[in-house]
Amino acid sequence: MTFASLGLIEPLLRALETLGYQTPTPVQAQAIPAVLAGRDLMAAAQTGTGKTAGFAVPLLQLLTMEGPKVTANSVRALILCPTRELAEQVHASVAQYAEHLPLTTYAVYGGVSINPQMMKLRKGVDILVATPGRLIDLFRQNALKLNQLQTLVLDEADRMLDLGFSEELANIYRMLPKKRQTLLFSATFSDDIRLLAGQMLNDPLSIEVSPRNVAANTVKQWVVPVDKKRKAELFVHLMRKGKWKQMLVFAKTRNGVDALVDKLQGLGINADGIHGDKPQATRQRALDRFKASDVQILVATDVAARGLDIEDLPMVVNFDLPIVAEDYIHRIGRTGRAGNTGEAISLVCADEVNMLSAIEMLTRQTLTRKMEQDFEPEHRVPDTDASGQVVKKPKKPKKPKTSGGGGKRNLGKWVESGEVAAEPSIKPVRKVPVFNTGPRKKK
Repeated sequence: MTFASLGLIEPLLRALETLGYQTPTPVQAQAIPAVLAGRDLMAAAQTGTGKTAGFAVPLLQLLTMEGPKVTANSVRALILCPTRELAEQVHASVAQYAEHLPLTTYAVYGGVSINPQMMKLRKGVDILVATPGRLIDLFRQNALKLNQLQTLVLDEADRMLDLGFSEELANIYRMLPKKRQTLLFSATFSDDIRLLAGQMLNDPLSIEVSPRNVAANTVKQWVVPVDKKRKAELFVHLMRKGKWKQMLVFAKTRNGVDALVDKLQGLGINADGIHGDKPQATRQRALDRFKASDVQILVATDVAARGLDIEDLPMVVNFDLPIVAEDYIHRIGRTGRAGNTGEAISLVCADEVNMLSAIEMLTRQTLTRKMEQDFEPEHRVPDTDASGQVVKKPKKPKKPKTSGGGGKRNLGKWVESGEVAAEPSIKPVRKVPVFNTGPRKKK
């Protein structure tokens, strides 16, 4: 199969050839004809399999071949993304695909001045890539009109719900024309997203080119148990022992990112960090330096779990496991992309056992454990498996009773030295927007 066989026009074929796209990936082969046919679509595929081209390329063709010219302050297609980094990444790809087309593209997001964005929108934009919050700000300031919108794309909608964008999505939905095409693309589709799709999409075509919520098989994954207080020490030890070159490291909190970067820089290691508290210009500069290999280690929160397309990134390290299991798939999906191989190592301490169990249940695989000599944890990490169960350590046989007890005494529940009792797994509660399009009843 070729891109030409999918019915794409010559300017798009020329752009794809320049980018080195030879044959469509499975998600592209199924999505492109469906989008061209005007279908609403819900497509799930592993990260790094070309989802952006799957919706952007046919969308560009539709806008080129049909519809009126964009008017002032209007957009003809809207692509919503959960983070600034992903919005910038998607826009860069869209601009490359549109190189030989008479279309305009632009990206808007928070963290930067809104005034230049308002100026840019005055002449109208064919394709706008946006984060939800900044889109609503522009709309409320009358800098953006959506009455000309033909197509809405939600990229990584599950992450939008995780980040608390449910109310924003509901508000945006009310701004949009009822007659439009809607496309949902993601590596993972939770039950919440399927509910959202049922409310937003009209008779959607569902595409799943790989098993649901399965990590790419091009990524070798394993776990190293360690005590929490020794994680940084272990990370430096493994890096030097394995002579690791370039890697993306995920930490759970912004303070955790800063602390690890400070420690690495103090050891003379070329490291930088990005998280939500840093200005957008600082985040982009750190990312650009990492892509250019000027930075060896980039430490990040989950703002970098999606949208970072780094060529030949060899390794991802989970310094902390993610709270939401689906984010593990997106994190390790930064490596092993486009047919390349990669490695994903997770440093896991005892109080992360439930997160580990949730990840193994989601991905339907038990991650290999490799104990590192001299770093064996004092607080044992209980065994887990893909069933989602924490395997408790067998109890020692009771000691025989000795004389002179003086009756029964309640000594409480015995716990082995260094063992941490497993807590029940608690799934974060996420609000799903409810879109009520009917008239309100008077009270």
